[in-house]
Amino acid sequence: MSSPAVRPARRFTPHPLAVPLVGAALLAAQLLSASVDAAPSHRADKPAAPAATKAASAAEAVPSDSPSYSDSGPEPLLNRIFAAIEQRKLDAALEQTDVLLKQYPNFRLGHLIKGDLLLARTRPINAFGAASNAPPDKVADLRAEAIARLKAYRQKPNADVVPRYLLQLQSDQRYAIVVDTQKSRLYLYENDAKSGRPHFVADYYITQGKLGAEKSKEGDKKTPIGVYHVTSSLEPRKIGDFYGSGAFPINYPNEWDKRNGKSGHGIWLHGTPSDTFSRPPKASDGCVVLANTDLNQLAKNLQIGLTPVIISPSVEWTSIDDWAKERSELNRTMDSWRNDWESRDTERFLRHYSRRFQGDGQSYAAFAQQKRQVNESKEWIKVGISNVSMFRNPGKDEMVVVTFAQDYRSNNVNQTSRKRQYWIREDGAWKIIYEGAA
Repeated sequence: MSSPAVRPARRFTPHPLAVPLVGAALLAAQLLSASVDAAPSHRADKPAAPAATKAASAAEAVPSDSPSYSDSGPEPLLNRIFAAIEQRKLDAALEQTDVLLKQYPNFRLGHLIKGDLLLARTRPINAFGAASNAPPDKVADLRAEAIARLKAYRQKPNADVVPRYLLQLQSDQRYAIVVDTQKSRLYLYENDAKSGRPHFVADYYITQGKLGAEKSKEGDKKTPIGVYHVTSSLEPRKIGDFYGSGAFPINYPNEWDKRNGKSGHGIWLHGTPSDTFSRPPKASDGCVVLANTDLNQLAKNLQIGLTPVIISPSVEWTSIDDWAKERSELNRTMDSWRNDWESRDTERFLRHYSRRFQGDGQSYAAFAQQKRQVNESKEWIKVGISNVSMFRNPGKDEMVVVTFAQDYRSNNVNQTSRKRQYWIREDGAWKIIYEGAA
């Protein structure tokens, strides 16, 4: 008796006109392929097969000394899905999409990709989200998220660079956050207690304001740019489901924002509603929004009142050597300022201050007059500074925000305080443009 015939496994057969355009995934991949080659590859998947397309090869190739970037989110699976579609391996793409949705059942982008892949079996696909009944603007949002996630995953910064902003963390600041609004990405760095060098820990997809960055006034739907820190922690039960698994307010507006007349309040790092995995790149009222799973991981490393949050329109990266040089230069400048203060030579001391200086309601002229009067009564001055942090301020001006503990002693006054200064480069020299209590 002959054995029954074995039916071959059914393969994914797209409509002949659906290739090369297979909806959301391939459209996003095509948009990305040109830029991937120019980006510093740092990625984590295995190298692509020789027959793979140029874009897929760029996505898969990884130097052996790559740092261990955060792979806990959906990006690795998205990368495999897009690479499979670029290589016309649509069965593999659908399998990976099923894995993605099993892990992240509320991931709307994943559902959109799967819908397009299934629809490609029956008819041509020549538009992003062809299988979706969602309004065009919602589809466009998901398209933007796909591009943001895949670009960030494929275009990791090199292992030997750090964000230029993290010049020096205080000894008790264990972590620092840097947000790149253009890339919709948040980077977490750890403070190396021995070397002072920031070391990469993780990176996460984020949502920013509906109208982008550069917040200037209340209700403008923009995310602020500048140097901030986490001020408190808000429990989910007190803020409602919309904010997800928690919220961490930051100190917007800071001293520099206030000086420049910026207004607004309530800028938080927070999560997403329980029925939503993630939100589009531009969807908040100005807050920085993460998936709840990502926020929960990030929260483990946040220190209330200490963790700096630097928000930039586009992160500047610098080599370790250049980072060390800039850090040393600023420390020498601080030492010079302290020594000139101790010298009681008021004019030498004042050369460290910009003519545009403002601090504690004083103009430069009022501040200079007060210092001249005070120094006349001094027989000696000793100034100690410790626990110093230095963060470059993102923006047009070359500026560094310095915070430190100050121990001031003289023949008639002893005082300890926490001080913050904004140093700006004027005519090639660093000058203090703001000074006040921290």
